[in-house]
Order: sequence, then structure tokens, then C-alpha cells
Amino acid sequence: MSSPLFYIEDLQELFSDVQTQRIFADQKVFPDCKPRFSAPEILKNYRIQQHNPGFDLLGFVKTYFVLPNNEESETGTQATNPVAHIELLWDKLTRKTENEFSSLIQLPQRFVVPGGRFREFFYWDSYFTMLGLQVSGRIDLIENMVDNFAYLISEFGFIPNGNRTYFLSRSQPPFFSLMVELLAEEKGDACYLKYLPQLKSEYAFWMNGVEKLSASEPAYEHSVKLPDGAILNRFWDKENTPRPEGYYEDLEIFNHATTDKKELYRNIRAACASGWDFSGRWFADGQDIGTIKTTDLIPADLNSLLWHLEATLGKAAKLAGNETEAGYYEKKAEERNSAIRKYLWNDDQGGYFDYDFKQNISSEAWSIAMAFPLFFGLANDAEAAKVIAHLQNTFLKEGGLLTTPNTTGQQWDAPNGWAPLQWIGYKAALNYGAEALAAGIAGNWIATVERVFKTTGKMMEKYNVVDTSLAAGGGEYPNQNGFGWTNGVYLKMKMKE
Repeated sequence: MSSPLFYIEDLQELFSDVQTQRIFADQKVFPDCKPRFSAPEILKNYRIQQHNPGFDLLGFVKTYFVLPNNEESETGTQATNPVAHIELLWDKLTRKTENEFSSLIQLPQRFVVPGGRFREFFYWDSYFTMLGLQVSGRIDLIENMVDNFAYLISEFGFIPNGNRTYFLSRSQPPFFSLMVELLAEEKGDACYLKYLPQLKSEYAFWMNGVEKLSASEPAYEHSVKLPDGAILNRFWDKENTPRPEGYYEDLEIFNHATTDKKELYRNIRAACASGWDFSGRWFADGQDIGTIKTTDLIPADLNSLLWHLEATLGKAAKLAGNETEAGYYEKKAEERNSAIRKYLWNDDQGGYFDYDFKQNISSEAWSIAMAFPLFFGLANDAEAAKVIAHLQNTFLKEGGLLTTPNTTGQQWDAPNGWAPLQWIGYKAALNYGAEALAAGIAGNWIATVERVFKTTGKMMEKYNVVDTSLAAGGGEYPNQNGFGWTNGVYLKMKMKE
């Protein structure tokens, strides 16, 4: 039997004091600590001891908690090239949860962590990590990870951002159906039947409350009803409070915001649910995080992923011999495809853009998310040709694909490029016969990863793709090394060279 879950928020003012006094440079350190006693006992002692002369808050924390390890030192190898380095790294990044009392949610099987400060099992990261595990022939580990995600769905009704209690209010981009598809490539169509209950549960999570939607109340949780009755989805978080793992930063954003703050924390959290934390893509003015409005936007990437989930449910139902159910999901997928074209295709700009359903207008934020409909083959040839031209002319740089062309100081904007989006853009180009572009994306990205590895011996979380002599920056924490999805995408692209 696993240990009871620990919620860092139960520490009340102790938690707030530790985070606001910034006794750790990284706000994620304290939520990842292992308590030596129950929250009420620790809090009781804190309330007594904090009034003692010369009280030392850091000393108190070290007495009552076990601090997390510095993972940085655990990702070095003696390898002289990235492929050999990654093969050695897989075991270093593989974890099995112990039966411990902490914010870490216990999982039944092994899994790969991203690396660095990310000591847990992350949702969308894992799909791109699995691409590399497939190349490395570690199919059992892929299956272990899919089983863990299935367990999380069965246990909580959805896949959290990561297996931490402080992530239980949100999910991440829904790649579970792609993970099942990847595993089925190796182990056959029985995988679709094995995970059909969890695929259905995940879909129910994203579509929860859709029957409540109306013209006067068009949005509920992740679902949005458009004026013509079409249903599309948005990123959302059920909490509207500062993130435990970004507490101080969120308070700072709140204190400096000059626009309506009522849903500010939820919009920050919803951006984390998108995986793009943070990007001017989510900001009303394109620059200032204080104007964040994630929940007003219907994103191109999310809805493409949910189309794939619907299509996968249709396929799985057919394999199960349930033609009626298969027809239901196929119809949902067709309806979503039509709605994506109607609301997310911007004819004036010639690309897929997020849609602001509050204002009934297309977002003006350019982002590589416009490649997702092509990744899934949803664009017609005319649309695809325009997006491919944008990928070539606006997004492809010396080091790979930009995330957005805007410079905001946020990590999911220029000049940074990220492994998962290289893969999306690469496959998007291949799907529509743009082989020269695909080769350019892969070649530029591979060269960047290899250049940085040669000088640092590390595989990084993100890269500067504009000036490849500079390190990537921006965001709430330093660039991390390890790194799960970079390893995965690099290996998969390298294999295809």
C-alpha cells in the first residue's frame, strides 16, 4: 500500500514564508522536499519556534524536511558523441518511485524523467522521450510509461501535468493517444484495446461539462461552445491561486499587473497546462505576462491533439467490434476538423492561429503551433502550402525552428527552439511532401544539439536557434540538462538522416 499523499499547501503560512523569503533560489525546491513529519506537526512546531530569538528559517526547513538531490551531477557521462551519451543517459534518467511520504505520486512502473530540476514523470515530455526510447529498442520502458499514464487516469480521472500533488489541478497537451499509437507500432493493435478505457476517461476529462454549455455560458472547464454550436477546447486549471512551484513569481506578476486580475492565477496555471510556460502567445498585449489570457484562447495545438484522441477512440472502438461507438467518435473527429478549419484557420494571414472566443477574433500571435494541424494531416493542400511557406520563411533559423518570432524574455518565444516543436514541424513538412524543408529542420536542429554537446557535454532542455553561439535563456529557472525530449527527438531525427 502506498503512502498517503502530501500537499505542500497544508503547511499554510510556513509554505508562504519559505517561498516569499526565497530561501531557495528555485521555487520548486521546497514543494519537492520530503517532510519528516506530518504537516500539522511541522506547522505546530513552526508556530512555536518562529518567535524564538535568532530563529533560522532555512535551519528549520532542513530539520523538518529532506531536501531534494541536485540532479545536475547525475547526468554526466564519458561519451564523446550525443548518441552514445544518450544511450548511457537513459538508465540515469530512469526512476521507480519509492514508498515515501512526499508530494511525489507513487507509480507502479519505471519511467524516464526529463532531468535537472524536473525529478518527476511529466506528461507531454514523455511522448517525445519515447521516440528516442523506440530508437534505442527500449520498448518495455515505453510500455511501463504508458502503463503509468493509464494508472494515473484510472486513479485521478486524467493525467496530471506531472506526478506531484501540486500538479493535480491541471493536465498537459493530451499526447496519451499518440503514446498508445507508438506502442501499437511495436506491439500491435491489441494496445488500442488494452488502453481503451483510459482513452475514454481522458476524453471525458477534456469534454467534462460540455452538456452545460449555452449561448449565455459558452465555456466550462476545458470546453467552449462557439456561436454555431461547434465545440472546441482550451487549456484550463481548476485552481485560481499562485502555483506552489512558482509562488513568488506568481505573486510578483499579480502585484505588477495593471489589467483585470480576477482570473490571473488561473490563466498562469492554464499556460502551464499548455506546456508553453510562458509565451507571448498567451498575452493580450503579446509582451507582458500581466496581460495573460490563456483561458480566452482556443489553441490550434490542443484541438489538433483532441482530434487525434477522437480518431483513436474511433479506431479502438472499431477494433473492439463496436461500430456504433466507432461511428460516434468518427463523427466527433469530423466535426472538430471542420471547426478547426472554420475558427482556427486565418485566411488573411494564411495560417492556423489561436481563436479568442471572448472577442470572436483570431489571435494575432504567430507561433509554431500552426504546424500541429499539418502534423495530423488535417490541412488541405492549399492551407498546407501557406503554412509550409511560413515554416520556411518565418520560423526556420540556423539552429532549427523558432517557437514564436516574438522576443519577450519568455522561454517559449524567440530566440528559443524546443525539441518537441522541431519534431512537430519536421513531420508536418514531411506529411505534405516538403522534403527539403523537413531536411532543413532536422539538419539545423541536429547540428545545434551536436555543437552544444561538443562544447558542454550536455543535452539541453532548449536551445537558442537564432544565434547558435549563445545559450538559450528566459523563463523562471536556468536552462536544464538531461534532457528527456531533446534526447528523444535528436535520436529519432538522427536515425532518419
